[in-house]
Amino acid sequence: MLLAIDIGNTQTVVGLYEADRAEDCRAEDGLIGHWRLSTVHERTPDEVSVLIRSLLDSIGVSMEHDLTGVAVCSGVPQIRESVRMMVQRYLQFEPVVIEPGTRSGIPILYDNPREVGADRIANAVAAHHLYGGPAVIVDFGTTNNFDVVSEAGEFLGGAIGPGIEVSLDAMVGRAAALGPVALTEPRSVIGKTTMESIQSGVIYGFVAQIDGMVDRFSAVLDKNGDGTDVAVIATGGLAHLIAPLSVSIGHVEPYLTLHGLWLVHRRNR
Repeated sequence: MLLAIDIGNTQTVVGLYEADRAEDCRAEDGLIGHWRLSTVHERTPDEVSVLIRSLLDSIGVSMEHDLTGVAVCSGVPQIRESVRMMVQRYLQFEPVVIEPGTRSGIPILYDNPREVGADRIANAVAAHHLYGGPAVIVDFGTTNNFDVVSEAGEFLGGAIGPGIEVSLDAMVGRAAALGPVALTEPRSVIGKTTMESIQSGVIYGFVAQIDGMVDRFSAVLDKNGDGTDVAVIATGGLAHLIAPLSVSIGHVEPYLTLHGLWLVHRRNR
């Protein structure tokens, strides 16, 4: 079995895949278990071991006997190294970590490829495998990442903006008269209360940002002016909230990054 670990600045997503997963599978195929956890930067390798062991025990899987591989992407170097050391110490093999030198199977057309986050690479790999190209991936996390993949499967670049929760926290924190706001769709785009007005501004504002950015990406990708069809894939913790309100998002893939990790692991075995 393969353990895929996506470590973000705020949350960590862990997925367990069957060992004999088919090459042409969907992102959720063969996914035995998955968990979304808070990212704790100070966890030691031993603490990571206890946490992973408890998650696997909850579904009757032995960390030492059943795991045959581990794939990791991380935007937090401290946690990435703790996971690497945990795997080396307790499983006695090397994990596949998306970092410079790891074969992803996708050309990175960035001025400095080392700057590209590991999760962005995993998402690009998975999106092209599932939907081909050109494609735009929108990853809702601490930041909103837009990643653009060419028809040939090249990572072209993208855009990075503040995430929904980060923006909301900053606004509420700087305005004394504003209290906590639930991230749910309001009754109308025209808010009738302060809470509804904030919900409208945040939720519909980000929907407009997504659709506007996709329009701009599509205009660049449509080099011949023939209306190139661009696949738009949403992932991340708040994709389920924004995607139904967007006119451009065509697919929601909660396990996109995990699927990309599985693909990269397969290419580096």
